[in-house]
Amino acid sequence: MAMQINASESHAATELLRAALNRAGIVLPSLGTDDGSSLGLVTLGRVRPDVAVRLAARLDMGQDV
Repeated sequence: MAMQINASESHAATELLRAALNRAGIVLPSLGTDDGSSLGLVTLGRVRPDVAVRLAARLDMGQDV
């Protein structure tokens, strides 16, 4: 059974992610919510390869190795 998410939860999650990415110096221009989804999906969108590499590097920095 799919979990239902309301629009305000989806928008809040999007803004939390946007703020965290901004603090890391990363901008995803297409970041937004998929308002047509009953799952409250967050759309990350398309990015240039250099942004994808920076995002991957930031995620790796947060890993406990």
